[in-house]
Amino acid sequence: MNLLLLLTENHDYTIEELCGKVGISRRNLYYYLEFLRDSGFKVYKHGNTYCVDRDSPFFNHLLSRISFTEEEAVQIGRLLDKAERGNPLVVSIKKKLERFYDFEILASEELREQSVRNIGVLYDAVKLRRQVVLLGYASPHSQTTRDRYVEPFLLMNNNNEVRCYEPSSGINKTFKVSRMQGVQMLDTEWEYEEKHRLVFTDVFMFSGEALMPVELYLGQLSYNVLTEEYPHAGKFVTVDASGRRRLRMDVCSYAGIGRFVLGLFDDVEVVGGAGFKEYLRKKIKAMALRGV
Repeated sequence: MNLLLLLTENHDYTIEELCGKVGISRRNLYYYLEFLRDSGFKVYKHGNTYCVDRDSPFFNHLLSRISFTEEEAVQIGRLLDKAERGNPLVVSIKKKLERFYDFEILASEELREQSVRNIGVLYDAVKLRRQVVLLGYASPHSQTTRDRYVEPFLLMNNNNEVRCYEPSSGINKTFKVSRMQGVQMLDTEWEYEEKHRLVFTDVFMFSGEALMPVELYLGQLSYNVLTEEYPHAGKFVTVDASGRRRLRMDVCSYAGIGRFVLGLFDDVEVVGGAGFKEYLRKKIKAMALRGV
């Protein structure tokens, strides 16, 4: 937990700094970084420093449940500005809000109007199936600001994000509207519609472009754990003629359901699919080699 908190701060740490702050060896640190990647976190290396992108699927799913809307965040920020200056509690709350909201954009009427204009152009481009140029897009990943030539096909998250296919990279990406200086719609129509991919999020909070089927039989313990920790999974459980609980669902990654199955292995029977069985075999073999 301490490592994850350090990696999500507004500060990039070197391997040596992370090892010192967490109190672990370089070997163990690399193991934990790989574990975070396998768990759906976007771990990036900039030069000799590391950080976790706050756009990782886990954070997006979590924030969608507990975060304020942008309008609520702006109002809270204004109220805090009027509160007692120098109050440590007020300062602490403002710092926490600033970790997740760009108040320079949200509080600026001009910048907010630009976002509205961007959404309007993107909406028309999706409706007319046109390509666009995202002008001056500020990317936190590459730490660059440049134009991006894309095919937008879905507005998401209350129009705060847009799903696009980027021909230059051959990848479907999700772009934040607030990071665009402008949007220029082109006369050219979509050329890569067959490559457009939606992004899905499964009940274990992993996201991806593909869905993979799994099928399990659950005992009483595993059923209780599943429905308590992942309430939305309950709708995928049925009872067959023999009275056994069967879980049939699609997942975006085997990592989440894999941890669930391995943690309750004696109370779960895996009956499908083939890819998940192979994933478990490799995991069990790797654990045996490590002496786990």
